Amino acid sequence: MNHTPLVKAAFLDRDGVINVDHGYVSTAEQFEFIDGVFAACRHLQQQGYLLIVVTNQSGIGRGYYSEAQFWQLTDWMKQQFAANGVDITDVFFCPHHPVNAQPPYQLECNCRKPAPGMLLQGIEKYGIDAKQSLMLGDKKADMQAAKAAGVGRKVLVLSGQSLSDADKASADEIWPSIKAALTQV
Repeated sequence: MNHTPLVKAAFLDRDGVINVDHGYVSTAEQFEFIDGVFAACRHLQQQGYLLIVVTNQSGIGRGYYSEAQFWQLTDWMKQQFAANGVDITDVFFCPHHPVNAQPPYQLECNCRKPAPGMLLQGIEKYGIDAKQSLMLGDKKADMQAAKAAGVGRKVLVLSGQSLSDADKASADEIWPSIKAALTQV
């Protein structure tokens, strides 16, 4: 039996949480970090959280940009975090969309949020205790994925989408942005 203590993670949606959601962001020139994201992520890291990005990227499936372009931007983003003293543990992405994508990306999958696939991959890969972990997202789908994966704390940030009361009801907490992690965690 494995007696290694489980770790906790902060699962972070990308567009609307880490960066301003301008719609299908695919280059460094389009990427605008949310105010306070580096300090918030440094704080989460200091509190013992692994930082794992889980992001739907249907722009790949729609043909707006390629997986190679996504990884190029992801590498650049991780370098910006590293330059600010933050280690992004991993990035999981879903390129699929059940309707508006081209083959081989047009399919129902278990990774596109609200499905929990990306979170479950991270939980398994890093031995994460989901109940001690949190999800920071800007959509109801993020909260649904976190709930399905057994994540203990579901936080909706208001720095992305406009949200209905039903959307807000899917979260345990609502923060103005990721910057609130400095006082809430």
